[in-house]
Amino acid sequence: MSGIAQKLASNQKQVAISEFFEKNKHFLGFDSLARSLITAVKEAVDNALDACEEARILPTIKIQITKLDTKKDIVRMVVEDNGPGIPQKSIEKVFGQLLFGSRFHAIRQSRGQQGIGITGVVMYCQLTTGRTTHVRSKIANEPTAAFVDIGLDTRKNKATKANAGREIWYNEDGTGKEHGTEVTAEMKAKYQKGRQSVWQYLRMTSIVNPHAEIIFVDPEGERHHWTRVTERLPTKVESIKPHPHGIELGQLQRMIAESKDLNLNHFLLNNFSGVTNRARKELCQAAEIEGTRKMKSVKGDDIRALLESFQGERLFNGLPVKLLKPPTNCLSPIEEMLIKKGLSKTIDSRFVTTLTRVPSVTQGNPFQVEVGLIFGGGMAGDKPVEILRFANRVPLMYQQGGCLLTKAIESVDWRQYGLDQPGGKGVPKGPAAILVHLASTNVQFTSEAKEALADNAEVMEEARKAMLEMGRGLRKHLEKKKKMAKTKEKFELINDILPAIAEKSAQILERPIPELSGSITRIMSAVISESTTEWNKETKQTDVEIILFNYTSRVRAYTILATWPEKAGATMEKNETGGRKEALGVWAWKLESLQPGEKTTITYSLGGLERGDWTETEILFRGSQDVIGATKMDEKFLQEIRRQEQILGESGVVEPEAETDQKQAETVEKTDEPSEEKIEPAVAPPDGQRTLFGGDV
Repeated sequence: MSGIAQKLASNQKQVAISEFFEKNKHFLGFDSLARSLITAVKEAVDNALDACEEARILPTIKIQITKLDTKKDIVRMVVEDNGPGIPQKSIEKVFGQLLFGSRFHAIRQSRGQQGIGITGVVMYCQLTTGRTTHVRSKIANEPTAAFVDIGLDTRKNKATKANAGREIWYNEDGTGKEHGTEVTAEMKAKYQKGRQSVWQYLRMTSIVNPHAEIIFVDPEGERHHWTRVTERLPTKVESIKPHPHGIELGQLQRMIAESKDLNLNHFLLNNFSGVTNRARKELCQAAEIEGTRKMKSVKGDDIRALLESFQGERLFNGLPVKLLKPPTNCLSPIEEMLIKKGLSKTIDSRFVTTLTRVPSVTQGNPFQVEVGLIFGGGMAGDKPVEILRFANRVPLMYQQGGCLLTKAIESVDWRQYGLDQPGGKGVPKGPAAILVHLASTNVQFTSEAKEALADNAEVMEEARKAMLEMGRGLRKHLEKKKKMAKTKEKFELINDILPAIAEKSAQILERPIPELSGSITRIMSAVISESTTEWNKETKQTDVEIILFNYTSRVRAYTILATWPEKAGATMEKNETGGRKEALGVWAWKLESLQPGEKTTITYSLGGLERGDWTETEILFRGSQDVIGATKMDEKFLQEIRRQEQILGESGVVEPEAETDQKQAETVEKTDEPSEEKIEPAVAPPDGQRTLFGGDV
């Protein structure tokens, strides 16, 4: 028996990480020919986007797929970017060593973290075709580009290189390439069209990266071009320290063993986010450890006690120690306006609504949920809505049914918001596309291939709340559209029939044609709102006009409210009617009296925006009589906005701006009174009548 034991022991040996992934390539997303090509393109494009954003360069990425051998399914992939480039000495480590990267230990939002992606592509190419991956890279201060053929020694997890050298790199137009990287890889893969394709991946990438220009040439030679719709780069993220709520025992043991702090007090203050001087004292007292203890003496039970105080299992004065939330400057959400622009450039529709939730925390890790819904246009009404899932700006193409983001969509009863959903369960049907994006410092995937999000109660709750709020926006749009259509029909009918009857009657009786304003007003018996939001080429501002018509027989009083992109840094300009700031992104004007048969107009401009940033203004009202074309203010909606504003203020994200805006609002409220402009008649000339309902409703 001892001989068998010795033999078994002698057969055991360590496996290199690269050799492990070589035999389990499906972990990295290389489990089918079609999926392997998408994975390879994804890894190259993600690296290009990350490099450009870190260097603060607007990305221009070119992808070309060529079929080399259709019988053996051999394809060539070429991905070129305009990033900062890679120094020649670093190329072999970046492309030829697994788990080599700069993001694994950094706590911040990023597309990749493990350092596996692009090296996995090199490994897959070598495994399926036996060919190396050609890399060409140029940095700005060098006259020529470095090139090298990279392979991978899977037993040593080390790059093999050949044919290294330097050359002048020319662009297609003959000019010299200033900086960038190009990857050429040949692999066994299959190009296909449809919803799970390279084209779909690039289309989805362009939606959540509206600052990027993406050019794709497919195997048939067809050129697909997704232009950038903004010059604004994503917010630069900062690395943060770990939060005590996200620490596990092994991690804490390692941190204490490696610590060079003088004592426990310094350790707690220097190595964690959310720990104030007060919290540091309370954590030590809850763990029954002196804060002056040397780090070398903190071991065993002391570490467990400290962890229990982190997790609230050990109490201070009968309560868990209160810690600050981690900073949110480690996150870079897409933001509502840019999601809208990204959706609009790829999907034709008349209605788009987007929402970015305020940052939240799960297990000590900051995260933020963003959603978007685009409705109508040429999308099929009898099929399930298109679901667009993203994590840290990266499309999730597979395992849709098992993803937390899909489950959040399915948890909502979309029937009450205007979409078909048999039994109130599953993915809804209708002419719509739903986008959901998770920005997080620690995205929890179901597998190493990073194709679906694992269950998490806090993320699920945030995503569901976002869906419900977005659904209410869709319902308001559909209700307003329905009311406006009925009113338009009634208005046109009255203005066609009554004048004709009056004219005929006047001819028969040989009398002058009577004034019809009062009669039309009594018949219409409605208050109507019309608004326009247009880009002004001359002033480079967005002009907004709100007109309120009183087609009733009574004097009306209202508070009119309008949404505006304050969170995106917009400024309120030329607001002669005055009013005041009601909440973050909501401005209000009080109209004391609107006489029967009269109208009033509110105009203002929005500065600090780009063309296409703000194309639709939501109009709300407070008052007894319904306003067709506007939505009655839901005070719960206003309370939620103020709650989010408070959360943002507490986190320090918008506190200075919010403070300034509040002072400005108070000044406006004290000095500006509602406009008392001359009221015009309710019934305009024929051309004027048509402008009331002009444009898309």
